[in-house]
Amino acid sequence: MNLRMKLALAFLLLIIVPMCALGIGMFLVTSHTIEKKYNQQAEYALQAISYNIENVFQQINNVTDNGIATSVFQMALNAKDPTKQDLGTGNQLSLNASQRNFRSLLYNYPFISYAFLYDLRSSENNQIVSIFTKENFQALPFQQFKVHPLFNEIQQLNGVPKWLAPLEYPELTGGEPVFTQIRLVKELSYFQNIGVLVVQIKKGEIDRIFRHLQISDSAQDTSFLLINEEGLIVYDPAGIYNGENMQNLGAESGSYGPGFSSVRTVFDGKESIISQYHLKNYNWSLVSVTSWEALSAETNAFAGWSVIIILLCLLAAMIFNLFFMNRITGNIAVLVRFMRRVDDGDFNARVEGKGFDEMQLLAQGFNELLDRIGGLFRRVRAEQEQKAQAELRVLQAQIKPHFLFNTLESINGLALRGEGRKVSEMVTRLGNMLRISIQDQEEIPLGEEIRHLQSYLEIQQYRFSDLFTYEIDIPPHLYSSILLKLTLQPLVENSIQHGFEGITYPGVLRISAYAERGHLVLCVEDNGIGIPQEMLARFEYMAEDPPEDMLAEGAESLSSITERRGLGLRSVADRIRIQYGAGYGIFICSAPGYGTVIRCIIPLYEQEEAG
Repeated sequence: MNLRMKLALAFLLLIIVPMCALGIGMFLVTSHTIEKKYNQQAEYALQAISYNIENVFQQINNVTDNGIATSVFQMALNAKDPTKQDLGTGNQLSLNASQRNFRSLLYNYPFISYAFLYDLRSSENNQIVSIFTKENFQALPFQQFKVHPLFNEIQQLNGVPKWLAPLEYPELTGGEPVFTQIRLVKELSYFQNIGVLVVQIKKGEIDRIFRHLQISDSAQDTSFLLINEEGLIVYDPAGIYNGENMQNLGAESGSYGPGFSSVRTVFDGKESIISQYHLKNYNWSLVSVTSWEALSAETNAFAGWSVIIILLCLLAAMIFNLFFMNRITGNIAVLVRFMRRVDDGDFNARVEGKGFDEMQLLAQGFNELLDRIGGLFRRVRAEQEQKAQAELRVLQAQIKPHFLFNTLESINGLALRGEGRKVSEMVTRLGNMLRISIQDQEEIPLGEEIRHLQSYLEIQQYRFSDLFTYEIDIPPHLYSSILLKLTLQPLVENSIQHGFEGITYPGVLRISAYAERGHLVLCVEDNGIGIPQEMLARFEYMAEDPPEDMLAEGAESLSSITERRGLGLRSVADRIRIQYGAGYGIFICSAPGYGTVIRCIIPLYEQEEAG
């Protein structure tokens, strides 16, 4: 990954991503805070509404308790003409003291709209006694009420009031959104059930409780509902959801338990917060439904601004990356590219600086450094060339005495044995070899090197006539190839002197050459005794000094091996390395009992190319 990508990734991970995470975190925290704050306000509001509703019901309970205690309802049932017991329209003078007191009490609670009694004492006198009349309302006949499920429930309550919400039992309470109280009336002397009292309160009294109620600033998006345990909406002050079921509107179904609870869900197709508070003494729950969109208006505005700010920051980052960061990273990339060119050996590379900042100073410093390095390399190269020439002359001086010593020793042995003809031929061959060796020209054609090698091999066969045979297999088209003189002779000498030492079978020496991938490969193969593995490991260091651990094995042994076997090989390897570079040299493959193969690899070119 380049520097430009790293900087862009760092900006993204260290600035943009934290900013987005911060915005999302703040949005979630704000939403949670708003929801929590609303739940607290909703709980207080629903508790207050529930208290007011229960207070209204309790007042009606107190009124009917007073009527039962003062035997007002008993007198109405015992009257000779029950149809004339209406306290709302009856003559004030015709009422007794208890009835007048109860009538005054009723007038103190003007929200009572209707009241009547069912007579339970006689099956023949099952008539309805009106306490307060109500227009356009027909009470359920007693015979039907007697078989209604509520009848048994009222008797089991044994005088405890039972409140009915609107729409729960419309056949009994009518179709208007009013609340109805039903309770047994007992005769106080014998506690005998003598009637059933039905009292309805006016709708406006409950509406007054919800009027001008405000939970939060979004009250216009809040609906208050009264539901029963089956989820039926029995009362809606706005009159929108009367008779609907909460489940049909998308809210969770099931019974609504005691206490307060709140949930965020979908209601009537809108995401809303539904809070419910169960009335303590009644089977209803008070529910508030508030649109989440209204509650989260500020949060959404904050989220919108956060997105805008993030997008602006991203745009600023892109502009910054385009006009400033790209310039810096581009200049650095140019420097890196030129440094790689220098690393590949191109010391003529120069960076063109632009501007007047630190990048221009860096480019100038880079160019000045290359100028100094280039000067140093030219000086070192000149010194290396001089050193290489000196080393080459020293190596040639090492090879010539080494070969002359061995050859003169052979001629001396022939002379002592009186073999004059062989001495003459060997002197002739030696003259031919010396003629080539003393030439000032360092590189000669491969054909001339082969003639030199043939003279050497003929001399050696005079010395070891039965020791070995040789074969030279070199294509004629390679004779014009150029190589360092005295390259093959030391390799062949190594095979004769050391490869065939102590063998009991005829030795075979094969010299070959071939061209491969622009290289000239010279091979010297023998079927001699081979080279041990530890000695091959020492030959790996022919181009440099041996490691200290090898020297520690025995200086005398290593010196002897170098003198006997390594001098010729190392001389050839060093000469090739100095002349052609580190990519060329000799490679040895050998094992005890399997002979030795020496490959010498040098560049392939002819005399014209060399000139």
